[in-house]
Amino acid sequence: MTADTVAEHRGPVRYLWWLVVSQRRRAAAGSVLGTLSTVGQMLPPYVLSRAIDDGLAPGHWSALVAWSAVLFGLGMTNSVLGTWRHRTMTKIRMDATIRTVRALVAHTLRLGAALPRQVSAGEVVTIGIGDVAVISQTLTMIGPGVGSVLAYGVVAVLLLDVSPLLAAVLLLGVPVLAVLVGPLLGRLEGVEARYREREGGLAARLTDLAGGLRVLNGLGGKEVFAQRYGQEARGLRDEGYRVGAVTSWVQALGVGLPTLFVAAVTWLAARMAAQGTLTVGQLVAVYGYAAALVVPVSFFIEAGYDFTRGRVAARRVVRFLNLRPAGRGKQPDGRGGQPDGQDRQSDGRGEQPDGPVFREPPPVPAVLRDPASGVEVVPGSLTALAGERPEESAAVLDRLGGFAESAATWGAVRLDAIDPVRLRARLLVADNEADLFAGTLREVVCGRRDRSREAIDGALHTAAAEDIVRGLPAGLDSPVAAQGRDLSGGQRQRLRLVRALLADPEVLLAAEPTSAVDAHTEAAMAARLHAARAGRRTTVLTTTSPLLLDRADTVYYLAGGRVAAVGSHRELLAAEPGYRRLVTRGAGEEAEAAG
Repeated sequence: MTADTVAEHRGPVRYLWWLVVSQRRRAAAGSVLGTLSTVGQMLPPYVLSRAIDDGLAPGHWSALVAWSAVLFGLGMTNSVLGTWRHRTMTKIRMDATIRTVRALVAHTLRLGAALPRQVSAGEVVTIGIGDVAVISQTLTMIGPGVGSVLAYGVVAVLLLDVSPLLAAVLLLGVPVLAVLVGPLLGRLEGVEARYREREGGLAARLTDLAGGLRVLNGLGGKEVFAQRYGQEARGLRDEGYRVGAVTSWVQALGVGLPTLFVAAVTWLAARMAAQGTLTVGQLVAVYGYAAALVVPVSFFIEAGYDFTRGRVAARRVVRFLNLRPAGRGKQPDGRGGQPDGQDRQSDGRGEQPDGPVFREPPPVPAVLRDPASGVEVVPGSLTALAGERPEESAAVLDRLGGFAESAATWGAVRLDAIDPVRLRARLLVADNEADLFAGTLREVVCGRRDRSREAIDGALHTAAAEDIVRGLPAGLDSPVAAQGRDLSGGQRQRLRLVRALLADPEVLLAAEPTSAVDAHTEAAMAARLHAARAGRRTTVLTTTSPLLLDRADTVYYLAGGRVAAVGSHRELLAAEPGYRRLVTRGAGEEAEAAG
């Protein structure tokens, strides 16, 4: 893991600070340039006042020319400094954007198959597009923000030489503005957070709607879901109106209050000039200072607005970065530490420099045990889990696959104590929601590794999927749409099984691998799957299909999430009424569907 992807995730403000310190030199350059540029804009009023008082009023043309040259030089210098500042701040914002995206992508890869179980696709899209841009904009504070603070102090010092009263008004004015705008910023944070949450939920619904449009259209449910989406969209619009209402007040005060502030200082200076307390040059200088201060004072308000929004966005990013693969939250000792009580030293950024200390997986095939249910899977066998409720069987599969927090073991080692990379190399969980990426059929089933034609043909035969290849115009080289949207549900299911078989894992755990196929295809898949893996590889299936159960070496009948009986399919049919009702009901439903 590189330093770019080891992001601070102990809080939103810490995360924003991490983005700053991760580019220290550039951030320092931005602060220096922002300071020089903003302070440079405060100096022309002083030079102008000296040109009037020293040159124009007494008629000293040499002094007038000298001060005019200084004024011209300041203008050129400020132009160059402003250009450099803008370029530097653009680089800072771009670096923050890329750094955040890299951290999100790296953590997405670490989560792997646990990602869809913890966060919706719409939420990820909203964070990756909206929140990332808001966070990068917040970093503008380190350039013009630092410069505005120092410019404010410089003007206060210059005014102190002109009039202590004007300096006092200036020093007290900005805190008053902060008091007036502060409550609005607090309210903005609340409505902005609600808006972002609803936006992520709506994006998730849109993703689901688009992905299942074909199915919804076939079921006649397209209009129902479209109406529901419209209702949620209107709710998001109303929330957006509330955000806009608060934002409009913040931005209006950002323009109006500094203007009133300038007017007050100018009016006071004019009265002092009329009374003879100030010279003409000093009056011009005071007006220039006040006018120039409109920019930093406005920025103070805008910076508060940006920081409020940035903190909301960073909070969402931090929440995502704090997601952990299921089963990795607590370790075997029951604490939040490392396996076997081994702790790591922190590098101060919320992540560890060398990674967790994991144990080795069993060197040879070993028994998989799930204490929560009582299931034990013997190596080399084809084991079936038949549960009264499908979610109970799926939960056992998740625990045996290391995707849920549990005390499941592989041999003498707990699954959550094994290096996830090494665990996934030998143990594969295949479900019916696994993604099918766009590409040729060969790429869809082979993944990142090249496979021989013999291996592909063997997996296609085992999954009874040869007809899919024959039905496509270019066979294995035919294009397949993302998520297999141009294929039927049964075809997608068989291709997922083909991909799992080509991976040839030591342990394959498959959830309902034949639920979307007809009885004839299911019978072929059951026979071929047993012939291809039994005795050589370990296979665990969740199913209530008699065709698959009859081919299993061992069947576990689950009731209430626990093992109620174990044996062969025929033994359980004869001895367990509950099991008999479960599988014969399934057979009846299949017969009705086939008819």
